[in-house]
Amino acid sequence: MDAPRPVSPFAAGPVAAVAAGLAVVLTVLSGRYGYHRDELYFLVAGQKLDWGYVDQPPLTPLLARISTELFGNTPMGLRVVATLASAATVIVIALLAREFGSARSGQQVAAVCAAVSGFLPGVGHMVSTATFDLLAWMLIALFAVKLLRTHDTRYWLALGLTAGVALENKYLVVLPVAALLVALLLVGPRSVLRTWWFPAGLVIAGVVALPNVIWQFQHGWPQLTVATGISEDDGTENRIMFIPLQVLQLAPLLLPVWVAGFRRLWKLQWPRAVALAYPVLCIAVLATGGKSYYALPLLYVLMAAGAEPTLTWVVTHKPLAATALAFTAVTSAIFTLPVLPTSAVNLVIPVNQEQGEQL
Repeated sequence: MDAPRPVSPFAAGPVAAVAAGLAVVLTVLSGRYGYHRDELYFLVAGQKLDWGYVDQPPLTPLLARISTELFGNTPMGLRVVATLASAATVIVIALLAREFGSARSGQQVAAVCAAVSGFLPGVGHMVSTATFDLLAWMLIALFAVKLLRTHDTRYWLALGLTAGVALENKYLVVLPVAALLVALLLVGPRSVLRTWWFPAGLVIAGVVALPNVIWQFQHGWPQLTVATGISEDDGTENRIMFIPLQVLQLAPLLLPVWVAGFRRLWKLQWPRAVALAYPVLCIAVLATGGKSYYALPLLYVLMAAGAEPTLTWVVTHKPLAATALAFTAVTSAIFTLPVLPTSAVNLVIPVNQEQGEQL
């Protein structure tokens, strides 16, 4: 087994600057258009806090309540918590790049790629379950990678705690965790599973998620009914559009970055399960007829792994890299953020219907 090398110092200043830049952009634009229809639901649900709701666990309504209590019941006040979560996600992605062996410059590349991608700013603009789900997935990936790199099985506790909190936001987090476990069984290292810290982490996740599970049980598992309806109504379309949307929702010009990340992880032994987890997850989403963005967070993990080889290319192709970066940032903003006048929103609705849901 190839011995994992020590990580480089964290590029705290530059990465924080990228995260802060994204936060500024999201804050400036957060008052444009209006509430998304889902945000109106979260506002109402947040005024009637409970351990569960018909279609989701309680965390997002709780965060919506906290944000509006602190910053005001306006679109801008509501979205502060989403902005903070997205800035934190950029930092965690850079930390993932560090775990994969990126030096300070590579970590900055990972942070910049995350900030200009389409999905992260899009879910960061408004309060949604996907906003906090993405951050949770990145934290779970970070602890999983630390576990594999160091073989310190105590990371199962942190992973279990994060997964438990994520289950209070969305049950979807079960999919990446299950995909990682399947990948570990297939390609190893299986030794990280042969420890009592693993079941301890599962217990922690179960205890944290238990209040919502009890609520769902008491109310006849309504969330399963909702999930079944989504699969039956949109399953065929979701399967057809799965691959195109994986490319479009992250950003087409970032495709070489996460492909390079997959190849890099696969060539090594210790993180190979992380690479395999993505296709395993894709198979699960396709089989269940889930939406394309259900698998999208793991592309950010692969993108973090691809930051270092991308840096090598950037150094030798600086003008082309700068052009690609600017093009990606502009197109991502146009299609995911409220930068267009309301009269022009119909131009982007075919690609991103969420823009129209705010008017």
